[in-house]
Amino acid sequence: MSLIRIGNDHLTVEVSSLGAEMQSLSSHDGRSWLWNGDAAFWGGRSPVLFPIVGRAPDDTISIDGVAYPMAQHGFARRNEFIAAASTPTMCRYVLKASDATRAVYPFEFLLAVEHALDGPILTVSAEVTNLDTRPMPFGVGFHPAFRWPLPGADGQSHVVTLDNGGEPQMLRVHGGLIDPTRLPSPFSAGKLVPDASMFEADAMIFPDGAGDGLRFGVEGGPALTFKFDKLPNLALWTKPGAPFLCVEPWHGMAAIAGGSNALAERPSTTTLQPGKTARYAFSVEIPV
Repeated sequence: MSLIRIGNDHLTVEVSSLGAEMQSLSSHDGRSWLWNGDAAFWGGRSPVLFPIVGRAPDDTISIDGVAYPMAQHGFARRNEFIAAASTPTMCRYVLKASDATRAVYPFEFLLAVEHALDGPILTVSAEVTNLDTRPMPFGVGFHPAFRWPLPGADGQSHVVTLDNGGEPQMLRVHGGLIDPTRLPSPFSAGKLVPDASMFEADAMIFPDGAGDGLRFGVEGGPALTFKFDKLPNLALWTKPGAPFLCVEPWHGMAAIAGGSNALAERPSTTTLQPGKTARYAFSVEIPV
């Protein structure tokens, strides 16, 4: 594992070659905004999810009727990426198909993950290119964990506020698989005050209606501002009692409980034609 550090007058970011995963996000005054990966709660920090989001039945997917083993959230987060480009404010890692990936996902592909800074805004993007000769199904998502409470906001109530003011219906998972029963929204006029009890039943998943942006933080105080590009699904998650909140924009979700294990039939799956590239991204503005 190697690290690339990028930075500007506002932010410093470190990104690992393992999974192209962000390891730290700090402002110029030394405040750390990203979860530190304490394995006592959860060892992740900001994994990239590909070629599935969530779990598959019995950790198995099928493609054209053939079964393949596939661990939760896919294999990208467990693979070494190659550094393809870097500048003082940007780094780009790539993952290409290999014998190991073909054994579980029989396609030729290129996954490029880029972290780029523009003032106090970090943008993380994933570009998926189908280098195969047949259509390629996949899911892709981001799983960043941020400190909760945020720096400078200890003891203060935090709010998740959707830009669209929506009240999207919620899904839950059982055994890692989606229960298709739509539940009432925990949002009221676009606002949700998260607390640990909300996550005793695992993640809160919003398959649609959450919009293209949100704010997480203290009203009138420190807050993170998010924008999402081609990421229609949203999840909020933490381990009850852990000092982080994951704000997870996805294009893809776990398989439906009791449903098919076919990758192409998973909710929000993308099927990319040969030679085509699809890009997905989120940005977060840090208060500095």
